[in-house]
Amino acid sequence: MSRSGLLVLVTFLTATAGALTGEFAMAASTSTTSNAALNVSDASVATLQAAMQSGKTSSQAIVRAYLARIKALDKNGPRINSVIELNPDALLIARVLDAERKAGKVRGPMHGIPVLIKDNIATSDKMQTTAGSLALVGSRPNRDAFIVAKLRDAGAVIIGKTNLSEWANFRSTRSTSGWSSRGGLTRNPHVLDRNASGSSSGSGAAAAAGFATVTIGTETDGSIVSPSSANGIVGFKPTLGLVSRSGIIPIAASQDTAGPMTRTVADAAVLMNAIAGTDPKDGATAEANARMRDYTKFLDRDGLKGKRIGVVRSQFGGRNDLASSVVEKALDVLRAQGAELVDLAQLPGAGRYGTTELEVLQFEFKVGVASYLAEYAPDSPIKTLADVMAFNEENRDKVMPYFQQELIVQSLAKGALDSKEYRDALANNLKFSREEGIDKALKDNKLDALVAPSGSPSWLTDFIRGDYSGGGFSQAAAVAGYPHITVPAGFVAGLPVGISFVGEAWSESALFAMAYAYEQASKARRMPKFAKTVNQKG
Repeated sequence: MSRSGLLVLVTFLTATAGALTGEFAMAASTSTTSNAALNVSDASVATLQAAMQSGKTSSQAIVRAYLARIKALDKNGPRINSVIELNPDALLIARVLDAERKAGKVRGPMHGIPVLIKDNIATSDKMQTTAGSLALVGSRPNRDAFIVAKLRDAGAVIIGKTNLSEWANFRSTRSTSGWSSRGGLTRNPHVLDRNASGSSSGSGAAAAAGFATVTIGTETDGSIVSPSSANGIVGFKPTLGLVSRSGIIPIAASQDTAGPMTRTVADAAVLMNAIAGTDPKDGATAEANARMRDYTKFLDRDGLKGKRIGVVRSQFGGRNDLASSVVEKALDVLRAQGAELVDLAQLPGAGRYGTTELEVLQFEFKVGVASYLAEYAPDSPIKTLADVMAFNEENRDKVMPYFQQELIVQSLAKGALDSKEYRDALANNLKFSREEGIDKALKDNKLDALVAPSGSPSWLTDFIRGDYSGGGFSQAAAVAGYPHITVPAGFVAGLPVGISFVGEAWSESALFAMAYAYEQASKARRMPKFAKTVNQKG
């Protein structure tokens, strides 16, 4: 069924099946134990797909189970607060997809699978798209983001939107990750007084807590891999241009991308298959159709055998000290699985683009926000980043109770994208992150990938001082636009720690193979226990 056909059928069902409204309302109060065979909290795409195919369950039942879990644990109980809005048509869409399956049509591995997506990704439905900002409350885009259209075509059920660090954490120099003026604070499901990290905090916490089968996040620098590591899940940031950005509220076109945030590497591969591809409206994706692969074919338990991997030692110790001991044990797993490890004192080019990265983001943010608003929110009174700044000032008590909007102010002071300052900064970033950075490290040492701790364990949420996130390994791959996957490696006092694999451009297949082999050998992930504070013995 086409996208338009699906919408027509959903509209028809809405008009003719009034009882379904009550069914949706009841879903949140239905215990997951109402179907003893259905435990969605840690279920994989493959497990749920097999259960639907065998007739043991349905997409509608799975959606109900997730809605009940969200009500019980996200909105009540430990109150993770990861879901900013639910899709009122989720059960209707699931019903349509169940009917398709009964008629013999299965669109693929994502058919009937519930997905949560970050609230900076446009959906043309009854949900809003706000980037967590009160300035955009009421904004309902006139069409889907390209990746949303692909998800719908693949048969996914978008059950809701996740909270995020407001404006994808590009508002203040002293922000608290996981907080937005619209959504409030998302908490880390492993230890509730710890930060969920950002900016894809809601997607990370929701995936970890089992509020959907898979989730989608976005990253400019660290916003997929950091919350994935902090929440103990798999996060995959693809090569820039493999996944379209059309319809995603931007920070910077030179670094932005969406990607999977899932409990397993296999689910990340399935989700990448669904969202990758060339979008005529995003020129960066021109090569995507030629470059994309079926990533599930590279899920190889022997994927580390014979691989030569560089260990970036500058990422160990210091503010990453607590994570280092966990990742040292992970390195032993890599060796046991047949990888040859080569120590690198540091990554070439490191430290050469810290200032210029911020400059580029500020230049591109001002232009990108205005372009998004013109195309996807034409009826919004907010037209430019200057309008956002003015709204925030007028609503200071609600928007800025904890931190300000310095990055918005600084971005508005920047010139046009044809300025020498911008062009020089961008050229510097690409040179020292690519040919004099990751590419050089891989080539000079004959490496297949780089590894390091993804970041430090999560920190105490502190609205007074803001984030204290420690060191992370996101910057080089983010600035270069190269792929990066983080996989759970273990715990420190009950707090998750991740190990990162970074490769050259378009090396997704190799990274999936290595990450899967490590995951299957280590089995380091575990479901959160919603502890109130850290367990020194955990």
